[in-house]
Amino acid sequence: MLGAPHVARLLGGTLTGRLPNAMAPIGILLWITGSGGTIAFGGLLAALYGLASALSQPVKGLLMDRRGQRAVHLPAAVLNSALLIALPAAGPHGGTAVTATLAIAAGLTAPPLEAGLRALWPSVLPEHRLRHAALALDTGTQGLLHILGPVLVAALATAYSPALALATTAALGLAGTLVVATTPPSRRWHPRPAQSEDGAARRLSSGPLVALFVALLGVGFALGALTVWAVSMARIHHTDILSGLLPAAFSSGSFLGGLVYGRRTWPASTSRQLRLGSAAFLAGWLPLLALPGPHAATATVMLPGAFLTVLVATAYVTTDVLAPAHRTSEAYAWLILSIGVGQAVGTALAGRLAEHELFLPALPAAGALFTLAVLSVARPGHIPRPVGRHRRRRT
Repeated sequence: MLGAPHVARLLGGTLTGRLPNAMAPIGILLWITGSGGTIAFGGLLAALYGLASALSQPVKGLLMDRRGQRAVHLPAAVLNSALLIALPAAGPHGGTAVTATLAIAAGLTAPPLEAGLRALWPSVLPEHRLRHAALALDTGTQGLLHILGPVLVAALATAYSPALALATTAALGLAGTLVVATTPPSRRWHPRPAQSEDGAARRLSSGPLVALFVALLGVGFALGALTVWAVSMARIHHTDILSGLLPAAFSSGSFLGGLVYGRRTWPASTSRQLRLGSAAFLAGWLPLLALPGPHAATATVMLPGAFLTVLVATAYVTTDVLAPAHRTSEAYAWLILSIGVGQAVGTALAGRLAEHELFLPALPAAGALFTLAVLSVARPGHIPRPVGRHRRRRT
């Protein structure tokens, strides 16, 4: 799959261009606190950046479906990079309102590389088994962003300055986007024309598709609660590294799960894969209810991470089938938005319950239970999947 034309370049460029998603919020927080501001104000700005980026995804997806990818990616990347650089430059001379406005504007202009890449796979990899592997690897490697990004921006801010960390964040985002936007598949990509027979069942507001997006709120909720639980574990056991180690272990499990899941095409229908994936995702969180110690928790949290890739990758396949052919980018953007909103809610609720240490390990399982319940009732997408193993050619 990686040897197919343009695949490695698209994956590498997208991962590089999306590093600001993991770097910018922390960079903004470090810049505020390093400039004498409060952690509360820095956290607010970081949250505004992430929320603006998530809420603007459907609009940017709709624009891609109408204007093409380059017409959205390139202007967005230039504006996003310029605003991230301007933030520390304008901060000392402006007030709170100016700083908040710049942070929100930077989030609004973050290029929609994730949705764009998912829309490219059918044209880049027409063969189903290779597209299946690419989607699994694409989903699994997302966790690497949240391992590498925070470490890189924290190292730059510590060794040099938070302003340089934000400038580097801007440069990486622009460079990665240019790599993607200049590839032939992205330059040539246009959505498939609208089909008159799509009908009500093929609208973005169709019941099965809405149910899928609602179910994914629970996935995001679990991810948001995981972050706060990791900080709580670090405080309880007086081991600061746990706040980063636990999310890193979860992301590592997601990466490994993507490698295993992508090696073959699974025989179950897409609807059944969604339910099985959500059930396994829930089961992976249950051992945390026993309040394991640091070592056991680090090993255990890899289990739900492994099944996260199965669940999200299958959700993208389901979205591709249920969404209208001429609105796939917008549909993928709504999927991303659903997870992002759920993550914000999970983080906020877990933060409110941070003092109740017995409740925190149960929150990720509660989010996973919500996802399983919605998928079991709604059963979105009875889509048969091809049967057969991923075979290698003999040389």
